[in-house]
Amino acid sequence: MRNLYTLLYGLLLPAVLLRLYWRGFKAPQYRQRWLERLGFYQRPSRQGVIWIHAVSVGEAEAAFPLIAHLRHCHPQLPVLVTTTTPTGSARVQAALAGQVEHVYLPYDLPFVIERFLKCFRPGLAVIMEKEIWPNLFAACAAQNIPLFIVNARLSARSARSYRKIPGLVKPALTCVTTVAVQTEEDRLRFIEIGAAPQQVQVLGNIKFDVTIDAAVIAEGRALKQQLFAKRWVWIVASTHQGEEEIFLALYPVLKVSIPELLLLIVPRHPERFQTVKKLCEQQGLAVVMRSEQTQPHEQTDVYIADSMGELKMLYAAADLAFVGGSLVPVGGHNVLEPAAIGVPVLFGPEMFNFQEIAERILALEGAMQCRDRQAIMDAVLRLYRDIAFRNRLIDNGRLFVQNNQGATKRVAGLLAEYL
Repeated sequence: MRNLYTLLYGLLLPAVLLRLYWRGFKAPQYRQRWLERLGFYQRPSRQGVIWIHAVSVGEAEAAFPLIAHLRHCHPQLPVLVTTTTPTGSARVQAALAGQVEHVYLPYDLPFVIERFLKCFRPGLAVIMEKEIWPNLFAACAAQNIPLFIVNARLSARSARSYRKIPGLVKPALTCVTTVAVQTEEDRLRFIEIGAAPQQVQVLGNIKFDVTIDAAVIAEGRALKQQLFAKRWVWIVASTHQGEEEIFLALYPVLKVSIPELLLLIVPRHPERFQTVKKLCEQQGLAVVMRSEQTQPHEQTDVYIADSMGELKMLYAAADLAFVGGSLVPVGGHNVLEPAAIGVPVLFGPEMFNFQEIAERILALEGAMQCRDRQAIMDAVLRLYRDIAFRNRLIDNGRLFVQNNQGATKRVAGLLAEYL
């Protein structure tokens, strides 16, 4: 089965590279360093690395506490971080510049993987969340590289997809030393798709160990005073196509009851920054882009954060947060960061990638889930008018994050046995 997979992947490689080139029209970063995806590197690298793969921004953010812990406990060992997306790459380089080496994950073809492993010779491989690559995993096993999937989560939808290709998935999982999952439900789903029960351990969710630098909070508060001092800021973060239109339609209606309302939109993908700006203009809304470094005025309706790596700071500048990717079938994004920062959190119905977190934070009244447009309007107005309720939501959200921390140390302890 893996031979057939390799053949098909090889045949599709020209199309994969063409798609990379095509995406470069909107996001030029996709055309940069593309040789890394084929296992070619411009400079020699340190070998014997601790290798951590985080596909994009969310996985990278989750990996940062683990990386910090490993570097503190094993300062003599170099760390390599791979990502798949340019946004993930930018976040790693912004947060860990000079501390780790970074390249793009190579394509899952044997001759490409061989070049990658020869260049870096990992002493340990750590895959964040649920990436399963048959050739990569087989190559690690062949070279006796301990391989871990950590902070692993597997939704019911993903499990159904993996069960359709058992000839690929089950052999790949046999190459894994340990799968460290977030919940008992994740453990059962990994066993369903082919992992051995003794391979899978429930160690919790590293994302609860989010670290919010006091300087980031201070910067956000300062931004609020400098740019939004007289405004009630509603941040809509990590939005996807089909979501911004909903908030832009709600904004003028809510503005009647909240005259000082300002909508702060943070699109998930940089290539959509200008698209979102055009959507605002089509609605007749006055919009300011962060990159313009223009002071919003009283008539500004929408402030678009067309920047990378500032989301935590922008949460700290807001009075209310809605976490996107949850009104369209994307599966939601991380609600723990705004909760930890101390901003009331809203999200939509599509939270299948964070189902367990969503259910638990709702049960503790640490966030609100909005099923439709009317529910969003009702929630925003209630949080604007009811200060006691807003403060209770904030306190419960913070407590939820604090009470579930500790997974990073447990995962680091698991990896330490092999370091």
